[in-house]
Amino acid sequence: MAETFHALYLEKGEAGPKVRIGEVPASVLPDGEVLIRVAYSTINYKDAMMVKGIGYRIKDFPFVPGIDLAGTVEQSSCPDFKPGDQVVLNGYGAGEKFAGGYGAYARAKGEWLVAVPEGWTARDTMAVGTAGVTAMLAAMEFERGGLTPGGGDILVTGASGGLGSMSIAMLSALGYRVVAATGRMGEKAYLEQLGAAEIIPRSELEGGPDKPLMARRWAGCVDAVGGKTLATVIASLDQRGVIAACGLTGGNTFTASLIPFFLRGVRLVGIEGGHGPIDERREAWARIARTLSRDRLDAMTTDAVLDDLPSLADEMLAGRVRGRVVIDVNP
Repeated sequence: MAETFHALYLEKGEAGPKVRIGEVPASVLPDGEVLIRVAYSTINYKDAMMVKGIGYRIKDFPFVPGIDLAGTVEQSSCPDFKPGDQVVLNGYGAGEKFAGGYGAYARAKGEWLVAVPEGWTARDTMAVGTAGVTAMLAAMEFERGGLTPGGGDILVTGASGGLGSMSIAMLSALGYRVVAATGRMGEKAYLEQLGAAEIIPRSELEGGPDKPLMARRWAGCVDAVGGKTLATVIASLDQRGVIAACGLTGGNTFTASLIPFFLRGVRLVGIEGGHGPIDERREAWARIARTLSRDRLDAMTTDAVLDDLPSLADEMLAGRVRGRVVIDVNP
């Protein structure tokens, strides 16, 4: 590869990192067996925080954010991948600890990569991204926990966002009846298009529970919010219900009673959206490819370029981004 490549990057500033778009030296790339020519990335809540300089301490500048990427292998010493292969990287420190997906090139360990599913494109995989992988991992946890379609409603919080949209589309496709909780009731038609059977305002949940055990409403929940919303869900879950905790847009702490855990056997499971065993993640990708319809994927996806990322980050942190956004990283 050349000595530099095009990227959105952060440079050190007196008041915090500054966003720049231009050429960065190839030396910013980490060690790794596989060199990838990146075609697409996406934006997640973590990415928005990084772009705005919130919550991360960057030691080395310039730094290329972006926890997701997809593209073509250019060089590889890993026996699992060869030049020309289409691959996906979701997490494992990309865009947080080392240069990520907001540049034309990336380097990674082969053990972190997943082949683009047959019949899919690199763009398709970034429409899914970490949000979609997390949603499928949550569905797999429901199955391990004994939840079955027809066994009760599944609540999805933060329903209009990327994780929420993916969860609705995939869980409904798997046969579950999905209830979507959102602060944007104007998105009712959109959420129904993705497969939601019922839409409720987030105000029903965000105040916290008024007693340790509330009326049983849901068999399971994909929670992207945390905080008081999560506490309300814990108190409202049915016997042996499962909560997949995936996000913290409403707060990274919560206060809840232990009584639902003792008397109802409620189970709270954390989902490793950006890490975890690669075999499990490859299984998740295979299941996504079989489960997620093109119509639903297209319904939740819009396109953008690197220049759009600073404003997109503001919109995401304000809770105004609907569904998924694919970023074309090339100029």
